[in-house]
Amino acid sequence: MVEAKLWKPLKDGAVQCRLCNHYCAIKPGERGKCGVRENTDGTLYALNYGKIAAMNLDPVEKKPLYHFQPGTRTFSFATMGCNLNCTFCQNWSLSQPPREDGRIEGRDATPEELVEEAIRHKAASISYTYSEPTIFFEIMLDTAKLAHERGLKNIMVSNGFMSRECLDALGPYIDAINVDLKCFTEDFYEDISGARLKPILENLKYIKHTLKWWLEVTTLLIPGKNDSPEELNQLTDFLVNEIGPDTPWHISRFHPDYKMGNVPATNGDTLMTAYNMGKEKGLKYVYIGNMPGLDMQQTTCPGCGILLINRSGFASTLPSIKENKCISCGETIDGIELG
Repeated sequence: MVEAKLWKPLKDGAVQCRLCNHYCAIKPGERGKCGVRENTDGTLYALNYGKIAAMNLDPVEKKPLYHFQPGTRTFSFATMGCNLNCTFCQNWSLSQPPREDGRIEGRDATPEELVEEAIRHKAASISYTYSEPTIFFEIMLDTAKLAHERGLKNIMVSNGFMSRECLDALGPYIDAINVDLKCFTEDFYEDISGARLKPILENLKYIKHTLKWWLEVTTLLIPGKNDSPEELNQLTDFLVNEIGPDTPWHISRFHPDYKMGNVPATNGDTLMTAYNMGKEKGLKYVYIGNMPGLDMQQTTCPGCGILLINRSGFASTLPSIKENKCISCGETIDGIELG
């Protein structure tokens, strides 16, 4: 373990973690909500530093990022832990053990080793993903700095609940992020995820307009929980008006998992209702994922409608786009390294 970053001492040996919007006050001998940051004698330590619990070479489309270096591979890794406790978590065996029983498992690896592994696999980027990268901030930051020095891009896949201090520290080193905007009500975030909506909305605006990372947003539609027309109307209004119509929105199908095994999978009609609403509001790029039979993962030109990026599974081809422009009408297509 190493001393954590982004914390301050409080009275009587307690500390305040400044890494995410929980701002946990942690007494000596205790851990924060994430289960991986512990107060030992008045100093906060990151217990998960270098303990890599998941590692793989993925298509960048799997993050999902559809407008960032399409067709490339990204070296992905994570440690155990998360600062949220979503009852529908589909990676719960990785994210929840530190909160539930204190377990933090993983193979030892240094930032140097991780970057070398990415280069060995000819990856174009490194992704901090699978669990919540905010809670392995220290090794993410150290790795991201080295990655940039070696010509690799850096990607986060996040719940968006990090603190402003965390975002600013990562600002020069992260190139792209997919944020999981789980719903558009405070009740859902509090009851089902153990978080709050407002800080995530503020972070989305800050990421897009101040940090200027490439941003894509994902929403997992859960039947009866976050799929009402009223809520989807508010969510799509926010994306169009506050984030921008050039922001890709991924609508993902829920399947029963973790503590929501009794909730049915999302049906195609609900997914299409959300898709149509997003397009009607003016979002240029809307996609449906994790739904066999619905071919809604292609990128078409917002100007002339021609097929620009053809996706089959997680493989992409770019038949009608060159240097971020449609070869048919010249429309600029938003993204990083398209064609």
